[in-house]
Amino acid sequence: MNYSERRLRILLDSTYLLPMLGVDVNDIRDVIVGLKRLYDEGKATYYYSPYSLLEILGKISKSTYNEHRLKLGLTAIEEKFTKILPTINGYIKALKLKTRGFRDLIDLLLYTTAETNSILFLTRDKELVDFLLEQGENTSIILLEEQVHEIL
Repeated sequence: MNYSERRLRILLDSTYLLPMLGVDVNDIRDVIVGLKRLYDEGKATYYYSPYSLLEILGKISKSTYNEHRLKLGLTAIEEKFTKILPTINGYIKALKLKTRGFRDLIDLLLYTTAETNSILFLTRDKELVDFLLEQGENTSIILLEEQVHEIL
């Protein structure tokens, strides 16, 4: 995909929100640095889904966590990023894709949120991308994390 000089609108997969909430993610530092640079330079607007927060809270609830860090992270997400939801068609499409065999409804909701709102979806989930390709779905809105450095 050719990324022009226009401001990018990017829905972040849950993986990229986890560090803000005090959860370590392997091999993500360079991507986070790149995302921060794009944000600081005004080249990107980031979006989050409440479904990502639900998914993250489910993961965090299974371990110990720092409540203060969690509050700071959630506040930062709400203040710096824009909340976004799927359209009605996005909800329906996510359910249809789920019935075709993909196990993770949250990932499908994130994908259809990005697609139906005409924004990019940043993910590292190659299993999701492979499934969407097999289904003949539009993957041009998916930004894999290795592509972040192409934008810089």
